[in-house]
Amino acid sequence: MFKLNFKIALRNLWKNKVYTAINVGGLSIALAAFIVVILYVTYETSYDKDVPNYARIYQVGRSLPDFKTEYTPAPLAKAIKDHFPEVEAVGRTKSIPFEFPMTTDHGRVYTTKALQLDQETAKMFNIVPTNGPDEEKDLKLNMYIPELFRKQLFPDPKTTFPQFVMLGPKAAAQQEVVNGTIDRVDQHSNLKFDIIAIGRDIAFNDQDYGTNNHNTYIQVKQGTDVLALEKKIDQLYKKELIKAGVPANDRRIAGRSVIFLDALKNLHLKPIAGNDTNYKVVMALLGLSILILIIACINFTNLSIVLATKRAKEVGIKKVMGAYRLNLTFQFIAEIFMQCFIALVLALVLAEVMLPLFNSIFSTPLSIWKGVSSLAWQLPLILVIVTLISGIYPSMVLSGYKPVQVLKGNFQTSYKTLWLRNFLLIGQFGIAIIFIVGLLVVSSQLKYMRAEDTGFKPDQVLYIKNIVLFRDPASFEPLREKITKIPGVNNVTISSNLPDGSKPGTNTYKVDGKEATIDFIFTDYNYFETLGIELKEGRFFSKEFKSDEENGAIINETAVARYGLVNPIGKTIHGCGMDYKIVGVIKDFKSQGFERAVDPTIYTVKNPCSFSKDKILINVDQSRMSLVIAELKKQWPDINKTDGDDFRYEFVNELYGRLFKKQEQLQSVFLFAATLTIFIALLGLFAFSAFTIASRVKEISIRKILGATDFDVYRLLNSYFVWIVLVANLIAWPAAYLLARKWLDTFAYRIEMPLIPFITAAAISTIITVLTVSIQARKAVRTNPAVALKYE
Repeated sequence: MFKLNFKIALRNLWKNKVYTAINVGGLSIALAAFIVVILYVTYETSYDKDVPNYARIYQVGRSLPDFKTEYTPAPLAKAIKDHFPEVEAVGRTKSIPFEFPMTTDHGRVYTTKALQLDQETAKMFNIVPTNGPDEEKDLKLNMYIPELFRKQLFPDPKTTFPQFVMLGPKAAAQQEVVNGTIDRVDQHSNLKFDIIAIGRDIAFNDQDYGTNNHNTYIQVKQGTDVLALEKKIDQLYKKELIKAGVPANDRRIAGRSVIFLDALKNLHLKPIAGNDTNYKVVMALLGLSILILIIACINFTNLSIVLATKRAKEVGIKKVMGAYRLNLTFQFIAEIFMQCFIALVLALVLAEVMLPLFNSIFSTPLSIWKGVSSLAWQLPLILVIVTLISGIYPSMVLSGYKPVQVLKGNFQTSYKTLWLRNFLLIGQFGIAIIFIVGLLVVSSQLKYMRAEDTGFKPDQVLYIKNIVLFRDPASFEPLREKITKIPGVNNVTISSNLPDGSKPGTNTYKVDGKEATIDFIFTDYNYFETLGIELKEGRFFSKEFKSDEENGAIINETAVARYGLVNPIGKTIHGCGMDYKIVGVIKDFKSQGFERAVDPTIYTVKNPCSFSKDKILINVDQSRMSLVIAELKKQWPDINKTDGDDFRYEFVNELYGRLFKKQEQLQSVFLFAATLTIFIALLGLFAFSAFTIASRVKEISIRKILGATDFDVYRLLNSYFVWIVLVANLIAWPAAYLLARKWLDTFAYRIEMPLIPFITAAAISTIITVLTVSIQARKAVRTNPAVALKYE
């Protein structure tokens, strides 16, 4: 019996090969997209999952009046360990905020993610170096490099450690020891490093609660009440601050919770002290892929129902011969399973083809065949689910035919299932319309972000990478003079921060008795002129005013509003242990992109709160950019004698443009999803309209005999499908509006919800529907009525 049913299934699939190809092809494309997204979602949600006790590790953070931060004071870790027995391990990390070179006889590598961590953190995150230190005896920091760097610095795989390297520029290099290597890739971990230094106490017994420059991690015992522990750590932290001299009524701690515990599983996608853009992109991708798969399943179901009438007599005869409905149901589900299995195999091939492009867009190392063991159970589960979703209703319809009606010849199942087919077709086009609207809204917001005035001009500004630290203008002046002499250079400055979306330091400042936590940037003369930032009132820093170097300050418009200042010029603002005089107010500029509102910021030439300035910025005449870069490269060893080994630069507009990366990724996703859903919906419409028109050939012939023109026939056949598409638009628009509005609300600076995307989606869906149906109707219109009606 099985062999007979298998032959029948194959014959039916071959007999209806066009419909079978549409079914299998559409489903395989959707499954391929779904598989790629599942790989991506699995990758993004499994950061640090290889860490033992992953579910019991938390990062300690602080919630301040105006923002949240993951940075904590060095002594807090030991205090937590000493006071709370439910915390079984506490560790700290500290990142190095600049890059520096490592040099050997074999190579030279610039590190950009140097990290210090104590031995407890290394254990917690399962970082096991070769030739590790003696934990009890070794008190110093021991340096280790990942295998990737080892291959560049020490090409010989038989190299034994420890090995000597030179750290820093050649003119001021220090000899250090690399104790071993770490066989670990950090791209899938929240701890990012290209070189690490491990020690028993990376803070060297620092007891300062006023400086927050460490990350603190804790590992709690099984069954610990984390919320209760969070409250206890909060109370301990406040007590320690008060002991250190902070008033009990200080706005940073009075009447509010400060400490929070952020689970390790949340740190990558939705950290408390950060934004959840990554999480939204991942969830959007997952949602889109599910919708695409649903469209394909709808397509499959719709076409299966359409083909039901062709097998009505087969079912009637089998039932007369004694077949039960359950047997027929399983037979038809098995046939659908065969098609779904073929589609899944094709989907794996398509996914392998798609992955390189996807990896390029999202900067991921995804692979179907290695590193993702979860696919071994996910793919069979997907196959079963898709088979059931696509096959249950068609198999019930097919197995439910009544032999008497079928064999008498008066069976008309197409009308019985008309409502369902219409509903499914509306669903298909509705989802496609949502994607079209989403694509157009995302594109409009991106266009706005690229065209909108950011408040500064980064297009002709070079950022020169540099590891020499400058504190006062006098130390930087020799470099400024040499660079300025190069023809084509307009302005030169140095700063502690770049306008690339990075968050500057923060501190509490007071004006007229009002206190607020605001950003501070340690800068130099010509900073605002170099970046093309506009002055609102007062003046910029000037060498003509010696006091600017001592206590001059410039604030932005948001800071003026935060303090409620009416005439800010000349007022005193206190912070970082000194009094500043406000000499100017600049217009706000979007240094941190469009998602975050401009923060209140103070700019000073002297800043006890900041270590140094190292970001060299050069404003260059656009027409002479290549010549200036060539000359800088040539003269750099003489210009910057301490760090003249390698001339390294980036364009500030490219650094700023990276802030748009996630939105550009989302645009690519919507473009792909919209194209794919329209294609799958058109496949279904093509087959469905072909079947519908074929069943109306005799009706069309009679209408032509009675005088109907070709245009009348085209209008008749199109009107049915156009109404379906219009209904799909009316249903999809509210959902598209709500989703687009929610996405736009994540931006501090955004477009108003446009009407054009909705009109465009309606026009596109209607036009492609008319074209598709008209192509199918052409054959019916050209059919000779005599041929169509010769048996009537």
